[in-house]
Amino acid sequence: MTEDRPQDPRYTVRALSGIPEVQPGDDLAKLIAATEPGLVDGDVLVVTSKIVSKAEGRITQAADREAAIDAETVRVVARRGTLRIVENRQGLVMAAAGVDASNTPAGTVLLLPEDPDASARAIRAGLRATLGVDVGVVVTDTFGRPWRSGLTDVAIGAAGVRVLDDLRGGTDAYGNPLSATVVATADELAAAGDLVKGKASGRPVAVVRGLPHVVGGEPEEGARALVRTAQDDMFRLGTSEAVREAVTQRRTVRAFTDDPVDPGAVRRAVAAAVTAPAPHHTTPWRFVLLQSPESRLRLLDAMREAWIADLRRDGKSETSIAKRVRRGDVLRDAPCLVVPCLVMDGAHHYGDARRDGAEREMFVVAAGAGVQNFLVALAGERLGSAWVSSTLFCRDVVRETLGLPADWDPMGAVAVGRPAADPGPRPQRDPEAFIEVR
Repeated sequence: MTEDRPQDPRYTVRALSGIPEVQPGDDLAKLIAATEPGLVDGDVLVVTSKIVSKAEGRITQAADREAAIDAETVRVVARRGTLRIVENRQGLVMAAAGVDASNTPAGTVLLLPEDPDASARAIRAGLRATLGVDVGVVVTDTFGRPWRSGLTDVAIGAAGVRVLDDLRGGTDAYGNPLSATVVATADELAAAGDLVKGKASGRPVAVVRGLPHVVGGEPEEGARALVRTAQDDMFRLGTSEAVREAVTQRRTVRAFTDDPVDPGAVRRAVAAAVTAPAPHHTTPWRFVLLQSPESRLRLLDAMREAWIADLRRDGKSETSIAKRVRRGDVLRDAPCLVVPCLVMDGAHHYGDARRDGAEREMFVVAAGAGVQNFLVALAGERLGSAWVSSTLFCRDVVRETLGLPADWDPMGAVAVGRPAADPGPRPQRDPEAFIEVR
């Protein structure tokens, strides 16, 4: 928890005048000091990232701004027409990766500082060496915000500033406990500075005075602490990119943690599953949720016995059988098991093998589409899964153990849980290798 705020909080914000046009290689601390800013210990300098980028030579020739945005983009979050919201190399989610074509010569664009926190630390150290003052520094850039119109400045780099003011564990004016209040102090300073700097006034630096409690603090966090991790980002998936992102996140998970699985999340995944296309307006999907350890073990033990009997009939050695059976433990280790089943209610019967076989294939394809929806929806819930084919080989055993109707065909089993480790990189596949054009 940070120090208490002043009992009579007052502060001033003023813009500095006299900073010349910044050139690559310029020492920003010396340029600021030359304006005779009258800094004192506890002040906070709010510095526009544009002049930091210029001083650090982050100017690039780019007749095609889109190509520069591509080069700075790590992940596309959302797209509408030519507008892109992306995650950039600095981990910031923002429009156009922070690539800026304003306040820079024609035919060039400005990229954000390579490491804004390091930039802030350099300015702070330079002012300490030049003026002998202990100040905080916030490097800012302009952001739009989801669900809010208009732009505001936020902190993308910081040094000597408590970027987050954690009030959890305290109480409000009525004595109510504060359990979720963490104030983004550095962003508040950035916005306050922008009110006096302006966008086109040629005053890229502001000084905030009267808030010494936000200056200092160890260890040095930097503005990076303001960026939510992927695990904490509830809105990581958005618009049309959500589907593609969830599909690419769907991976076969072989090891799970012991964390329980939210039954509501599984049911939401089933709700997505049953939107899959199916023949004749039918609903050929059923999902058997095995949420208790007893039900899972009863089924898995029965399936293991049937599998061992099959392997012995095939003449496999006991060593080979033990090795193969161990591969099936992914189902045994998962905290939740789901058995998708196919039902043929509403299927047409033609009376000849060719058309009846094609009719069943249509239903099997629909079942696969439903399972794919289910797996992708689980990925959207941040749950891992593994679709294993084992129940296909002992359907009678599964039906008998689970007490299922005779016309329900188990279509494999899906292990569900929290992945025990992040998946490795997915091998790249060229889609053109899977396309034939006629």
